[in-house]
Amino acid sequence: MSTEHLTFPRQHARTQRFTLGAPRAFTVAPDGSRVAFLRSASGTERAQGLWVLDLDADAHERPVADPAALLAGAGEQLSAPERARRERSREGGAGIVGYAVDEAVETAAFTLSGRLYVADLRAEGTAPAPVRRLDVPGPVIDPRPSPDGRYVAYTVRGALRVVAADGSGDRPVAEPESESVTYGLAEFAAAEEMDRSRGFWWAPDSSALLVERADDAPVARWWIADPARPAAEPARVAYPAAGTPNAEVRLFAYPLDGTARTEIGWDRTRHPYLARVLWDATGPLLLVQARDQREQLYLAADPATGATRMIHADEDPSWLDLHAGAPARTPDGRLVRIADEGGARVLAVGDRPLTGDAFHVRGLLDVGADDLLVSVSAGPGAEEPETGEVHVLRVNELGTERVSTGPGVHGAVRGGPVTVLVSSVLDRPGQRARVLRGGEEVAVIASHAESPVIAPRPTLTLAGESRIPAAVLLPSGHRAGDGPLPVLLDPYGGPHGQRVFAAHNAHLTSQWFADQGFAVVVADGRGSPGRSPAWEKAIRHEFTATLDDQVEAVHALAEEFPLDLTRVGIRGWSYGGYLAALAVLRRPDVFHAGVAGAPVTDWRLYDTHYTERYLGDPAEAGGEVYARNSLVTDEGLSGAAGPHRPLMIVHGLADDNVVAAHTLRLSSALLAAGRPHEVLPLSGVTHMTPQEQVAENLLLLQVDFLKRSLGIV
Repeated sequence: MSTEHLTFPRQHARTQRFTLGAPRAFTVAPDGSRVAFLRSASGTERAQGLWVLDLDADAHERPVADPAALLAGAGEQLSAPERARRERSREGGAGIVGYAVDEAVETAAFTLSGRLYVADLRAEGTAPAPVRRLDVPGPVIDPRPSPDGRYVAYTVRGALRVVAADGSGDRPVAEPESESVTYGLAEFAAAEEMDRSRGFWWAPDSSALLVERADDAPVARWWIADPARPAAEPARVAYPAAGTPNAEVRLFAYPLDGTARTEIGWDRTRHPYLARVLWDATGPLLLVQARDQREQLYLAADPATGATRMIHADEDPSWLDLHAGAPARTPDGRLVRIADEGGARVLAVGDRPLTGDAFHVRGLLDVGADDLLVSVSAGPGAEEPETGEVHVLRVNELGTERVSTGPGVHGAVRGGPVTVLVSSVLDRPGQRARVLRGGEEVAVIASHAESPVIAPRPTLTLAGESRIPAAVLLPSGHRAGDGPLPVLLDPYGGPHGQRVFAAHNAHLTSQWFADQGFAVVVADGRGSPGRSPAWEKAIRHEFTATLDDQVEAVHALAEEFPLDLTRVGIRGWSYGGYLAALAVLRRPDVFHAGVAGAPVTDWRLYDTHYTERYLGDPAEAGGEVYARNSLVTDEGLSGAAGPHRPLMIVHGLADDNVVAAHTLRLSSALLAAGRPHEVLPLSGVTHMTPQEQVAENLLLLQVDFLKRSLGIV
């Protein structure tokens, strides 16, 4: 595709934020012989294909499954459950968007248009591997081969089924007793907020399955309508809003020999959240949480009797975070967890922390025979702040060793002797996936992602007395002495949403806004991840602290950068949208215009696991905590100050995460208070905005609104 006359908004939209064409979802064979991954054919092609890098003498890539060939040119058809599953994972791609493999990484299973496919990853030479479509009921969701590769388990219409890898012997394992029950699927709260997307787990010897049974009958029903299509029936969804009942979740062991199932027992009244499940050579391991998330238990389970025993308990006066890859166990059965101890987030094996306050452990990447691989950023005791950097660390009882080198954002996937190290840096677009064996590079997995037509020039710094991580971007042609610039804050600014990264693509949109004539400030205040437990947990019962940090950051940075504090705008999406609206309503002395995309405006209308973690039970203190942190209450605007500032609110009407009622309630309250504002409803758009025309025009409309509102010619 030619980039001549190609604008950034159009390129940004067509490439889905420059993610298309980049390799992802790596899996390394335990013997180090091959790496499986997904990649689309170009930087504008949405359909992902399944590929393998054979690590033989010439280390060559070969295609395994091409969605266009498998569908014979037909368009992809997605079931409603599959669309919901992709929405929960924020998956905007098409084709093969996920796959699962057996223990040896020899067999892969995936779906296309609800059909089940199995691929042999061991094909010799460069010939395409044989791919078989299995004749099973559909639409299929989340197929997973057994560890020995002989079977594939999958879900369909709320039932869990198993079929032999050759397509024979398809049979049900667990079938729902009513329309409200599903087997083998993660319930909404787990998929949306716990980062647990799966609902069944194979025994290591392939003889049985652990299966989640979720019953959402207790959950309130909401209706998501499309006003642009009045003849279309609204979608009925089960939504667990803060303070209301969750789905009832239970766990069963199902032997494949057809003998009776066994329920895995624990005190579900005290610990209703099934946060993590693992079944390794030592046996099943569960992580269960209390509803207020201040207590969690690690439970070893006996699949034969269903009995559980506690092997560790965590408590925290604020809340306990869930972490990628954890818990796990070492080959000799010791518990591996990520914990907040001594003011730091550490990696612990058994009862012994293996890292200290120099590192902030972000996730567990792999457990090997002799060491563990973790993702870290600089901790509260680090000698250098390493603003925006994320590194890969090898840890054992003798100490730590950094695997990644140089400033940037690094991640890794490991299998046996081979590691795929994926790195993003400030001075190069995209990511580079290097394949290492024994620390030496043996291959680089090709990326077809487009290079952006602009190059960001962020200055990474620490702002104010609080040392808030921040990035400042000025127009590409700006020179010293040109005078102060109108300011645009471009934050997410809340939990789970770090924005200040030492990576090129992380700052592309902010640079484009800067090139429209703004000094753009991106600040990760309290609540943002990657710094320390205290930093993240300072927002308990007080989301408004995130606004205080944006104010501190922009005032402090004005002492060093050419910021015109008489013209300050703010934009954001989701939590960032909430923060943008909060800014113009609560601090009009600082912010003069805002664009709020898909904002949460009444925290009583957001889900249980997220909202109650930070704000507690809505019934506490007579709801005062929720009223103080919400933009609207039953009485109207909450805590709004004068004077009025221009506000544009953007919302997808098909959003089932932050429902459009948030924007409608805010708009009604603004109108009742006599405050003019603009509302941009997006018909058919969910919490994501993958549609090319929508994504492109949203950027252009925001710039136009901000320029008008701030008096920029």
